[in-house]
Amino acid sequence: MYDIVQDYYGRQLQSTSDLKTSACCDISAIPEWLKPLLSNIHPDVLSRYYGCGLVCPPLLKGCRVLDLGCGSGRDVYALAQLVGPTGSVVGVDMTDEQLAIADKYRAHHAEVFGFDNVQFIQGYIERLEDLNLEPGSFDVIVSNCVVNLSPDKDAVMRGVHRLLKPGGEFFFSDVYADRRVPAAVRNDPVLYGECLGGALYWNDFVRLSHQHGFADPRLTTDRPLEITDPILAQRAGNLRFYSATYRLFKIAELETACEDYGQAVIYKGTIPEHSDKYALDKHHDMEVGRVFPVCGNTWRMLQDTRFAPHFEFIGNFDRHYGIFTGCGTSIPYDTSANSNTAACC
Repeated sequence: MYDIVQDYYGRQLQSTSDLKTSACCDISAIPEWLKPLLSNIHPDVLSRYYGCGLVCPPLLKGCRVLDLGCGSGRDVYALAQLVGPTGSVVGVDMTDEQLAIADKYRAHHAEVFGFDNVQFIQGYIERLEDLNLEPGSFDVIVSNCVVNLSPDKDAVMRGVHRLLKPGGEFFFSDVYADRRVPAAVRNDPVLYGECLGGALYWNDFVRLSHQHGFADPRLTTDRPLEITDPILAQRAGNLRFYSATYRLFKIAELETACEDYGQAVIYKGTIPEHSDKYALDKHHDMEVGRVFPVCGNTWRMLQDTRFAPHFEFIGNFDRHYGIFTGCGTSIPYDTSANSNTAACC
């Protein structure tokens, strides 16, 4: 599969417009706060962007961030501005042609930003242990529509957990399927290159996360994907694909279900760009000043991470009340088609 991916992203794709589906392309609305950052990035870097979501979580100032499958560096250069001169961003990619673009404009972006805090490494995201990266040295790891392209997702998740600090998070967008992808689709070079053939069944992703110490994956956003090419759509058959962004926290005490301990939090409204409310994930949209009941896992995701100063915490773990209401096991994605399923512009 390495040859397929390197050929597709290194030689066949020359720009975002060459994609044949809406999978490997972020067509979600760009938030206003991100637009000035993107305007600082060189057009040649922007034109070779193949991500499927927004991988810029808040509170990154001073953080050390790793981007898996950084490509031509768009997300690296956006994140570099968010972490600032006291932080750093490392981008890893296996495709020489993509990394050549990223490196070519490093000096340009250092001049625009006023600091140089990025590094690009040629390597495989399944072999992070070979890249001389210190275990437990990253606050945040991101990835944008790349894990699905890996032939060894087990190794990717193991490497991510190894490199994260305690309380750190893996915040990433990827493509998932509503069922296990059959061999005929997995082995189709175009469907694989378009981020569909290698997509995990969503429940297998949850199981994989549990196996590698991420007990409670949290879905933040998702959208159904459309295969506009009729030939590719026929090859995919009845499979349904979704672009989804998850956040996985490295917290040893997390449980595999949302257990109720009678706890609550109050958001202080102090996270930049989120003065009125903050959405930890798809089901936790917390208004400023309001008492918001949470399960034990959500409590720890806020208390034991960089988010702690921005919340007040009510309760403890002294008494257990059973499963938290609404902790289900059905497919978590919105299945209704909408305007976001259109092909990339």
